[in-house]
Amino acid sequence: MSTRGLEGVVATQSAVCSIIDGVLTYRGYEIDDLTENATFEEVVYLLWHGKLPNKEELEVFTSQLRQNAALPDEVLKLLRSLPLQNVHPMAVLRTVVSSLGLYDDEEPIMTTEANQRKALRLMAQTPTIVAAFQRLRSGEEPVAPHPDYSFSKNFLYMLKGVEPSAVEVETFDKAMILHADHELNASTFAGRVTVATLSDIYSGVTSAIGALKGPLHGGANEAVMKMLMEIGEVENVEPYIMKKLENKEKIMGFGHRVYKNGDPRAKHLRKMSEALTKGTTNEKYYVMSRKVEELVVSEKGLLPNVDFYSATSYHSLGIPHDLFTPIFAISRMSGWTAHILEQYENNRLIRPRAEYIGESNQRYVSIEER
Repeated sequence: MSTRGLEGVVATQSAVCSIIDGVLTYRGYEIDDLTENATFEEVVYLLWHGKLPNKEELEVFTSQLRQNAALPDEVLKLLRSLPLQNVHPMAVLRTVVSSLGLYDDEEPIMTTEANQRKALRLMAQTPTIVAAFQRLRSGEEPVAPHPDYSFSKNFLYMLKGVEPSAVEVETFDKAMILHADHELNASTFAGRVTVATLSDIYSGVTSAIGALKGPLHGGANEAVMKMLMEIGEVENVEPYIMKKLENKEKIMGFGHRVYKNGDPRAKHLRKMSEALTKGTTNEKYYVMSRKVEELVVSEKGLLPNVDFYSATSYHSLGIPHDLFTPIFAISRMSGWTAHILEQYENNRLIRPRAEYIGESNQRYVSIEER
């Protein structure tokens, strides 16, 4: 018996991430605990190695990320040559990440150690790609990674060319943690299917990026911000949302196939959105978001997911709306690579079946008789 969208189907076993009774954990650590106490670098290490690093391990790991953040000259040259206007940033990211494999001497080497080093380079270089793309399309030169900044601080620095505030860095770091992994989501599954053929890690993450590019997976927070901009003012929220609901149109940023009692990540992003917008010109977007939430909850019983308040958080950080999904990819690179490494450890080709529903008993008829 087939199941549309594989809903509820258990396709594999994994020790990376769990969603049980609405509780999200990375390697057994609840997302609330990690978001409130950990750094993103600690979370990446946890996802890859199954344990939190000690002080020495963390220092070595963060140093390795910084040392590998610069792009190969050939890749930067490729990025400069691409059409940067009127293209989706995810298409650029997909192309450039794929090209990284061409300039990695270890690309064909499939030992555990080599794959871990490739994962580290991918993790370090993905934010550099996104930041460089944004600056180039804005007519500015890319900013080189800072040798002493944390992962999140470095991205914001490379993006804007100025040192970000402590509040901005903390907010972005928490957002990175919240988006790092989410069990066997569409992009992670796509990556695992690809490497289950024993293809390389660059092919795996390129597949994952392709899946994340779709609006039903990674584009929801961009759509949320577009909606808020269309609404314009707080007094327009109720008529706008009620019209959408009357027309049976989807309100982006609400509901989740896995969570029936609310996305546990949403409350953290709601707090971040409130803190970032308070007393600024962006505060109205937070107020509008709360009103949208109240209406959708009362009318449809749907709760906000991780995408809803991440929209106003990223907007308040001055991030262009079409970069929201590439930033999702920066964070999720940690989870994708963790799952890919796990797939390699105990690999079996992923080859499901399909229930055939087409015509039967057909016979060839010559072209003259058709």
